[in-house]
Amino acid sequence: MNANWMTYLARSEGEPLRPPAFVISLDFELHWGMSDIVTTPEHPYMRQLLGARRAVPAILDLFRERHIRATWATVGYLFAEDRETLTRFSPVRRPRYANPARDNYRQEVGDDEASDPLHYGRSLIDLIAQTPGQEVASHTFSHYYCHEEGQTPEDFKADLAAAMAIAKHAGHQLGSLVLPRNQIDETYLAPMREAGFRCYRGNPQRAGFQRKYHNAAPTRALRLLDSYVDLTGHHGTKWCDLQGDPLNIPASMFLRPRRGIPQLDALRLRRIKKAMRRAAKRGEIFHLWWHPHNFGQATDAHLRDLAAIIGYFQVLSIEYGMRSMSMNDVLVRHEQASVAAPST
Repeated sequence: MNANWMTYLARSEGEPLRPPAFVISLDFELHWGMSDIVTTPEHPYMRQLLGARRAVPAILDLFRERHIRATWATVGYLFAEDRETLTRFSPVRRPRYANPARDNYRQEVGDDEASDPLHYGRSLIDLIAQTPGQEVASHTFSHYYCHEEGQTPEDFKADLAAAMAIAKHAGHQLGSLVLPRNQIDETYLAPMREAGFRCYRGNPQRAGFQRKYHNAAPTRALRLLDSYVDLTGHHGTKWCDLQGDPLNIPASMFLRPRRGIPQLDALRLRRIKKAMRRAAKRGEIFHLWWHPHNFGQATDAHLRDLAAIIGYFQVLSIEYGMRSMSMNDVLVRHEQASVAAPST
């Protein structure tokens, strides 16, 4: 690490409360997030999910080395050390999805992490918590789907209460929330607040993310193409535009997995870097997210891509004072700045 970067890290006095920010959040879910798609042990994506167990420590090593702060939104099931714990903390009130494939309570699980590494993750959560700058957050208890038929806000509230309880059992106090598949619903903000969550990751305010058209083929195609070529803008968030209780910290971009096509993979990184630079120049928040299992295969190549993104952030930190932040860091800075200058 060069001397300029070390000098920047040591600089604290006189720094603005709302500097340009590089925020990372990861949806840590293992098989719980893919159970409706990866339905048999023979499914080819199982190797990808198992690869997450190698990817998580490797990502943490990189974050530790480069002083990167991040939020790990973790499915509540993963906090359990064994089946008895999982059963004890599972809520009595549960969603009754019209599509039973969405119901994770129907999943058969092993006795513990050693026998079932796809459904337990306590050792990895402990590793995350032991790494400086990492925030353990929630991805709901059961990988809850807010847009599915057959569930209610009351079911959602029970799920969040269970997520809080099992995390506390494991020694963690949750404050940040990421909703599975980014299914945001205004009706669910009150249960989030009542459960004790103070911020969440919202969707970008741009074409391709409206709920009505979210799963339509043209919309999915737009989101895919936009990951490589600027079709919808750069999507930094101004500090003054942060709002809501809990606070909405919108996503900017998804770090898509490599395609194995050098030209496309290069375009993907260039797209992210341009958006990061624009956010840094404008004093905005750039919020990048992905799943650890996205690095489950070709792990070393994905880590090189991540290292390149972090290296670019370090350049922007020197040029524009951009800072690495978790979602909770953003919340704290926002609240401090609001108290210091309530009119801004």
